[in-house]
Amino acid sequence: MNTNRAELNIAFTKSELRIWALALAGVLILVHGSIAQAQSRQRQLFDFGWKFMQADPPHAQETGFDVSSWKDVDLPHDWSIGGKIAADNPTGGAGGFFPAGTGWYRKVFSVPRDWGGKRIGIEFEGVYMNSDVWINGSKLGNHPYGYTPFFYDLTPFLRIGENNTVAVRVDNSRYVNSRWYSGSGIYRHVWLHVEDRVHVVPWGIQIVTRSITSAKAAGVIRLTLRNDGDAESVARVSTRILSPEGREVAKVDSDVSIGVGGIKTVNQTFEIEEPTLWSPESAHLYLAASTVHRLGGSDGVYDTLFGVRSIRVSAENGFQLNGQTIKLCGGCVHHDNGCLGAEAFDRAEERKVELLKAAGFDAVRTSHNPPSEAFLNACDRLGILVIDEAFDCWDQQKASADYSIYFDDWWQRDLDAMVLRDRNHPSVVIWSVGNELPQAGTAEGIRVGGMLADRVRSLDDTRPVTAGIFWYRGIHAADGTRWNWEDLDPLFAKLDIAGYNYQSHRYLPDHQRIPSRVMVATESFLRDTFRNWQLTQETGYVAGDFVWSAMDYLGESGIGRYSPAGERLIGHGTDEQYPYNGASCGDMDITGYRKPISHYRNIVWNRGERLYTAVLEPSPDGRPYRVEEWGLAPSWASWSWRGFEGRHLEVQIFSRCERVRLYLNDNLIGEKPTTESEQFKAVFDVPYVPGVLKTVGMDKGQVVEQNILKTAGPASQIRLTADRKHITANGEDLCFISVEAIDDAGNFQPGGNQLVKFKISGPGLIAGVGSGDYSREELYQGNERLLFHGRAEVVIRSTRGGGIITLTAAAPEMTDGSTDVESRPTNSNSQN
Repeated sequence: MNTNRAELNIAFTKSELRIWALALAGVLILVHGSIAQAQSRQRQLFDFGWKFMQADPPHAQETGFDVSSWKDVDLPHDWSIGGKIAADNPTGGAGGFFPAGTGWYRKVFSVPRDWGGKRIGIEFEGVYMNSDVWINGSKLGNHPYGYTPFFYDLTPFLRIGENNTVAVRVDNSRYVNSRWYSGSGIYRHVWLHVEDRVHVVPWGIQIVTRSITSAKAAGVIRLTLRNDGDAESVARVSTRILSPEGREVAKVDSDVSIGVGGIKTVNQTFEIEEPTLWSPESAHLYLAASTVHRLGGSDGVYDTLFGVRSIRVSAENGFQLNGQTIKLCGGCVHHDNGCLGAEAFDRAEERKVELLKAAGFDAVRTSHNPPSEAFLNACDRLGILVIDEAFDCWDQQKASADYSIYFDDWWQRDLDAMVLRDRNHPSVVIWSVGNELPQAGTAEGIRVGGMLADRVRSLDDTRPVTAGIFWYRGIHAADGTRWNWEDLDPLFAKLDIAGYNYQSHRYLPDHQRIPSRVMVATESFLRDTFRNWQLTQETGYVAGDFVWSAMDYLGESGIGRYSPAGERLIGHGTDEQYPYNGASCGDMDITGYRKPISHYRNIVWNRGERLYTAVLEPSPDGRPYRVEEWGLAPSWASWSWRGFEGRHLEVQIFSRCERVRLYLNDNLIGEKPTTESEQFKAVFDVPYVPGVLKTVGMDKGQVVEQNILKTAGPASQIRLTADRKHITANGEDLCFISVEAIDDAGNFQPGGNQLVKFKISGPGLIAGVGSGDYSREELYQGNERLLFHGRAEVVIRSTRGGGIITLTAAAPEMTDGSTDVESRPTNSNSQN
């Protein structure tokens, strides 16, 4: 989490903000996921003022190339999400039928004369994929992998005091290169680095706290410096450590001499008295403010947020954080942000973490690639534990044009980028080197897995290493070698935690065979929520459960779908799924709506909820639905089933109470126990009659919880609800607005299926529209959406102007809805 003052993205209380503002004089820190606008001399946001064309014109890298017809775009930018899905798009069912291809980006920027003598670099946080970068017509390099950040040195090619042109070609034309939606383009932030010739190398700060007690934490800060000047230099490195309250708790000074072209690492030891530990419940962050001063040069300031916490794993105690055993209640997530596609806005990433936390998750697996920096920043601040995953494949392909093509040449650089960038994030507690590798049980797979694990430990030996492994009868490597589950033993021996994908039935026999093995369910089915919780609670050697998946996502079309009994289930990810463009296997849909399984998981894992009622959606012919293996039959928290009067409906009650009672229109339907013996649920068969369905939870004969489902009238109005009433006018902040159909009395009407059209006025843009229905062909970057079970979502993006943004929603035979959001200017919006 090597940052500087330009990129701090942490939300504080008002008192904390005042303390930090005083401690970091002259530094502006913005809250709620917005980009910090204070332009540090070291790291400057480079997202605005780009030109884009989705085509592949020759010579587009040349400085004088005519881009007058190109589109103006600001980053993050994903051109796939802005396009129309089509059955013949090359991404197919795996990529959600979105367009891809090749695109070009260009930006002209000025280089002031006072940058002369400095080192100027450019950092791309993520470009999908196969990017080539030029500066002033000179090629800087190629980066194939779409999920790792990379740097180039611009210094030798810049024209000081003049305009300069950076050009980026993005080639996402070879398919299939991903088993899920990848997006296309420069979808994460870009930064300029303006530094003294003696500077900290990229990701060159590591903070390790190895000795932690309630009285004292002892650690070391390692800063790796490089001298790009033309003479030997002596520099003083000064580091101040500030507590979560902004109080200085340690200070270290070091002097270092570095020859021309030399690299040296400075080790600064420190102690913190009575440390405040980081955990999901108390996500306390310290700040190491390091200054590199060279006589005759400019000071380099590097701020690194970190947490004081310890990690241990063992078969006896599983996963321990700060000496306490934690059973990880985890979920797997892909990198897309629903209707925003792959665009990694800070606020979108922060909101994703907020949704996970609110649903009861305390851990997440970044399937199957390193996440954005903003996502990990939010996990640090909000308190979510992370399995940080590097790859979906190694040197043997799982899709025709996937990362296996580049693995041999690039694995070390990409693995290094993940570990070096992320090793200071306290939220990152486990590294994962891969997922479901077809060669895992062969000699070659064991060699590669050991090689990757060893490389990770050489860069960071403070965290355990895992990989998610799947086995089925007939699995084989590319050369045809077949292997059995027991053949994985040598690979698991090279890892610290064995990742089991859908293999929880092997826990006990594997433990009996190899008692020292620590296990975790790196993937599990929604339907196995209770069983996996029970197995995890009963075994010390199982660290937790990560469900597939915590949230729906784009691509891998149709996984988790259901259909009436008379219809054929289509294999997920296939081209037959068109127009279905998403995955329905999540606890939440892409808008953040929590499905009933999310509430059941929260109750089973005892994460705060005690009672929830849902109703199984009646099938057209009364026969059970056919459900894809990763899904569940549809149920909704609704007692509005017009047209099904008199039909028997299945009412599902999830409860942490001892017993529940169910009433319909104040008439008792029945009472049932809902203890662990009943898997914390009860099912009632109830003939549908409109009215009020009330569930009462009871402990020791006393009512302790209740909830109500009420029949709604016809949908007559649209209700818009913004997640925030104020956003920042920095061009990148977002407001997520829920769209709901309601009746005349203001009751939510889940039967609403109207096409809603949106208009916006004021200093904002519609960044995306979406719903939980992935069978639609409407544009995700459009101005209309069909309601799905009464719901949809609109995302507003700020411009760099302040004022009131008004969103209006209209649908036939319904009263319009509208909401206002204030966009507040920042102190500075300047940028190259």
